Amino acid sequence: MAETGKQPPTRLMSHFTNRSEKEQSSAWTSLWETNENDLWDRGGPNPALIDFIESRPGALPKARDGRKLKALVPGCGKGYDVASLALHNITVFGLEISEKGAGVARQYCSSQLSSSLDYNFGKESSTWRDGEKGEVRIIAGDFFARDWEAQCRNGVGDRAGFDLIYDYTFLCALLPSMRPDWRRRMSELLAPDGILVCLEFPMYKNLKAAGPPWGLNGVHWDLLAEGNSGVIDEPGDKGEGKGGQFERLSKFKPERSYEAGRDSDMVSVWRLKR
Repeated sequence: MAETGKQPPTRLMSHFTNRSEKEQSSAWTSLWETNENDLWDRGGPNPALIDFIESRPGALPKARDGRKLKALVPGCGKGYDVASLALHNITVFGLEISEKGAGVARQYCSSQLSSSLDYNFGKESSTWRDGEKGEVRIIAGDFFARDWEAQCRNGVGDRAGFDLIYDYTFLCALLPSMRPDWRRRMSELLAPDGILVCLEFPMYKNLKAAGPPWGLNGVHWDLLAEGNSGVIDEPGDKGEGKGGQFERLSKFKPERSYEAGRDSDMVSVWRLKR
């Protein structure tokens, strides 16, 4: 499945050709405005995330003061993963750059919390289907700005930071030069004992090939564990992971994932170094 970097550009790649960092947000917004969000839409929540939540409860931080865990999904799209997390009793904030996209996500999440589809659950569906649900709030905002963060407070006494941040196709959608800013924001937004869950995709794509999506094989390790730029020439995890702000708690191949990366997707779980 490896790419040579000489493949013809897709519509999504062509849309972003020669766009600067400052133009990225408006470029994604324009795709929502022209109803071209199908270019990245997967049609449902990620089964790898669902299986992680259901089968590895010990990997999640402990809820405090009677509050539910608080999660963030940046670049949440139509809100598939937001709704699925909420159906697993987590308070979830979805962040979308486009106000139109945020409206679509609000409508979708509302429908799922009132009458959820089967694809929101895994093998342990009976445990969760009739259980307590978390709340959902969809925010239109720029991940790299801070003006939206005040909307993520859950009342007096709510501690700062998110217990869980989930990234699937957010990092791979960014220009490689923006990766250190992605890491910085993750470190600012994550609670001291929170976890960052990354579905590493695409792992099969040549690191020199144009995006989005940009190839990420080895990028998370270089960026988070090593503390480097995340712009690498060779795939794979290189180095001892001593220079970065994050430590990796686990990395594994999920039994289920989207078809686009089913044979190569990896899940990695991170926390800030203590």
